[in-house]
Amino acid sequence: MTSRGLFWHRRDLRFSDNLTLAKAAAETPALTGVFFFDPECHSLKGKPSLAPAQRWFLFESLVELQQRWQNAGSRLLLFQGHAFQLLPRLAVALKIELVAWNRDLEPWARAQDREVARVLQSAGRKVLVDWDHLLLSPEVVQTDGGSPYRVYGPFLKKWRTRIQERRPITIQTPKTLKDLRSDEISALSKGELLGDLLVKCVARPPSDHGFQGVNLCPCRPGESAAQRQLQAFCDEGALLNYEQGRNIPGDEGTSALGAAFRFGTLSPRQAWSSAQSARVLARSEEELRSIQIWEQELVWREFYQHALFHFPELVNGPYRSSWLHFPWENNQQWFEAWRDGLTGIPIVDASMRQLQLSGWMHNRCRMIVASFLVKDLICDWQLGEKTFMEHLVDGDLAANNGGWQWSASSGMDPKPLRIFNPSIQAAKFDAEASYIRYWLPEIAHISTDDLIRGDIPALERRGYPEPLVNHKHQQARFKALYAGIRNQ
Repeated sequence: MTSRGLFWHRRDLRFSDNLTLAKAAAETPALTGVFFFDPECHSLKGKPSLAPAQRWFLFESLVELQQRWQNAGSRLLLFQGHAFQLLPRLAVALKIELVAWNRDLEPWARAQDREVARVLQSAGRKVLVDWDHLLLSPEVVQTDGGSPYRVYGPFLKKWRTRIQERRPITIQTPKTLKDLRSDEISALSKGELLGDLLVKCVARPPSDHGFQGVNLCPCRPGESAAQRQLQAFCDEGALLNYEQGRNIPGDEGTSALGAAFRFGTLSPRQAWSSAQSARVLARSEEELRSIQIWEQELVWREFYQHALFHFPELVNGPYRSSWLHFPWENNQQWFEAWRDGLTGIPIVDASMRQLQLSGWMHNRCRMIVASFLVKDLICDWQLGEKTFMEHLVDGDLAANNGGWQWSASSGMDPKPLRIFNPSIQAAKFDAEASYIRYWLPEIAHISTDDLIRGDIPALERRGYPEPLVNHKHQQARFKALYAGIRNQ
């Protein structure tokens, strides 16, 4: 009799180019997929609830993933509840001999994985796990002394060496799988197989995601959409003009694949392979430079993921211990104005409106608003980190934490202090104020120069607020506070 296996999906919502799924299918064709709607999954610091935009992306991606399993002859089971409770019970009920999943690196997930593996293995079941969320595992990219990297530059150099040494691998997409028996399927649907837990298998993902910005969000759910977006990014010029286009928030100059990477509807291998293919077709040094910069962005993602793996304490506070003593002012009214896009600084407010309405924000704008919250409003960066996770469709614990600590100067970035002037940023990257006008229609009639400077006449404001603060004054105040912690 063929042994039966389970594949547990988490951050890998795709059927193709899925490393551990392919390994599991090679061991047994009697393979069934499972996904748990866990209330504590993928949340900041263990707090439940995905952002509405993430619920939408997750639910829609699961619809396609269910179809892919069905096309291969098997099925993807969906359950409401905690995986660490349900997965071992499901393995018993279905007489599972093999359980496979791709490793996660968030602290709570690693603890959960260890416990699930312990229970399964103690019952004599085989556990198959591997890295699929990263191009290179955290154990591979380390200093010559065996320590994890703390600075991106040296990490990038070693990472490139390791990726060049890696042998190419071919990952087979499962084609023909064996489904559960009809009586097992019936029992699951009635909640009979899991005994006293009384948990029923959910027929399809829920539809009540609560996200209103579906038509505005540039990230599209599902494996097929991710592959189309990647191909369009590479084939339609954005990749070859990435060095310039990535900084213009009013243009479609980025890949918008953040949510695809976060939920695994696209693998990092697929992205890296596309970049290498584009190198062959590049016609100039400028195009090669753009490809290289996008590759470096992919490595930034890996750096932050590796950092969280090696330094899980990052989720609780700053990397630089001196920042534990920073005297944050945390003016609640100022913070709420920043959160709601009502600071009176057009480029900041346009960025926050984009986040609120579309569930996404251009990366240049993420840096601008982060600098403004921390270094103009003197609010704790962790307030911003939490706000982003409550709204971003591509909110990822490692990347979000790394980005906020970079902006706050509390992280691993060797540059001690970086402050963005909102007006200079707007002038440089939104020179025609097209981005500002799109997201702040109430002041679209204002002249470009005034929108960039934030110098809007009172009679022309139409309800738009006056600036909360003066950048020059707040910059000086922040530097004085910063000097205080440096001298401690």
